[in-house]
Order: sequence, then structure tokens, then C-alpha cells
Amino acid sequence: MLKVRLMGTKNDIKWFGKILKRHPKVVVTEFSELYQNKGTNKYYRAYVEVIKSNKSER
Repeated sequence: MLKVRLMGTKNDIKWFGKILKRHPKVVVTEFSELYQNKGTNKYYRAYVEVIKSNKSER
């Protein structure tokens, strides 16, 4: 299992989250809500837990 912190704009985090969820070799087990970074209104962070998928890519 990996724990990953994503940092960027709201749209960037949502965009990358969709990519992670669709990837055949990764299973997203947890995706946190968006947290605003201190000192900025533009950038946010989210925390993601992923594990390797048992599916083989064809």
C-alpha cells in the first residue's frame, strides 16, 4: 500500500484522481476531501491510499 499526498489546484487534483481510479494496475482504497494549503487560496491537497491491482494489463 502507498499513501500519496497530491498538491495542486482543485481541478488538477480531481483530474489526477480520475486517472488514478481508471488505471488498471492501481486500486484507490481511499481518497480524502480537499484541504486548503495555508497561505494560499489557489492550492489544495488531498491524500490518497492505493494498492497494486491483481488484474493484468492486456
